Amino acid sequence: MLFHQVGSPARAALIACLLCVVGATVSAQSWPNKPLKLIVPYAPAGGTDVLARNLAQKLTEALGQPVVVENRAGADGMIGSEFAARAPADGYTMLIASSSHAINPTLYAKINFNTVKDFSCITQTAKQQVILVVHPSLPVNNVRELIQYAKANPGTLNFASPSKATQLPMELFNTMAGIKMTNVPYKGSAPALTDMLAGRIQAGFGGGASVAPHIKTGRLRALAVGDDRRSSFMPDLPTVAESGLPDFHSVVWTGMFVPSATPRAIVNRLNEEVVRIMTSPDFKSKLEGQGFEPVASAPERCDGFIATEITKWAKVAKDAGIQPE
Repeated sequence: MLFHQVGSPARAALIACLLCVVGATVSAQSWPNKPLKLIVPYAPAGGTDVLARNLAQKLTEALGQPVVVENRAGADGMIGSEFAARAPADGYTMLIASSSHAINPTLYAKINFNTVKDFSCITQTAKQQVILVVHPSLPVNNVRELIQYAKANPGTLNFASPSKATQLPMELFNTMAGIKMTNVPYKGSAPALTDMLAGRIQAGFGGGASVAPHIKTGRLRALAVGDDRRSSFMPDLPTVAESGLPDFHSVVWTGMFVPSATPRAIVNRLNEEVVRIMTSPDFKSKLEGQGFEPVASAPERCDGFIATEITKWAKVAKDAGIQPE
């Protein structure tokens, strides 16, 4: 009766709409029927790449199709992210990105995709705590002493940033503490860590997994955890917030994304599989051994998290006087 009650153009439009819905449903039900790509917008062997390869192996088993990791590094992750944003929205191209995904919109004037509008989040996958460390030659043993030293010796302290995205946590610390340590850019985390161990860089935040061995040997001194809770492997180490800068919070996180027009049924299926993998005891234990804490969230919650992160770091950059390039 409905088709006879509407005019010919309206009837044609309604039929077309129904056919699109049916087509999307059929496509989602038959998905996947060919190999999938998981784009890592960073170089091989980094933390995100290691996580991606672990996850791809498990997703291959879960989906019954090969999930191939493809590194497309460059421009703080923007080259690989643009490739993923422009891929067909059919669920066969996924992106796994880190904190830079939400920081780059503030730091770069021209990005060839919209971080919010061009992606749908599958889930936040993991996070890694960052530790505020100093070279042991620096006469400070806690956050308050570091702040006092920086105020008493202006212009003498440097911190390293392997990328612009890693600069902002220290800029947040500077702003909240009312001090000014100088940023020294590096082209990778390895040379930055080398210079910190040599004492050419005095302070900085480092991923827990990378700095923990040097803390144990005494080559670096740990002052505080950037997270809002203490580290499981250094439970006696206070958080920055506990040390006099309330509400300070910074972690390195990763999340999985697909182009925003991807059918919701596929997004939900991917979320279901990834969350199941991330929360499985064996996978969780493996990641924790590599310094990661698995995180599993609903797509909507992850999308909201990304929007909050963009707003947060935009304010940090503005307060630090950082202009987009």
